[in-house]
Amino acid sequence: MDTLSANEAKTHFGDLLIKAQRAPIQINKNGKPVAVVVSSEDYESMESLKLRLIQARARQAEVDIKAGNLIDGEAFFDDIENDLHD
Repeated sequence: MDTLSANEAKTHFGDLLIKAQRAPIQINKNGKPVAVVVSSEDYESMESLKLRLIQARARQAEVDIKAGNLIDGEAFFDDIENDLHD
């Protein structure tokens, strides 16, 4: 993944947008990663994957509830949050 400083991203914003259409671009500020610029197509794909994951977890939760396999609601949502960030 290409990396730009925040100042470089600001100075070369047009080029950044063109490059992001081909591959994600990491933006660093003070040497630390703060953002990644991706194409709208890649973003939509990521959101679609997250939605499918949540839907699958909800379907599994329905099966578990019917089978009496219950867990704490907070733990359930923590697991989903962790899955989305892995």
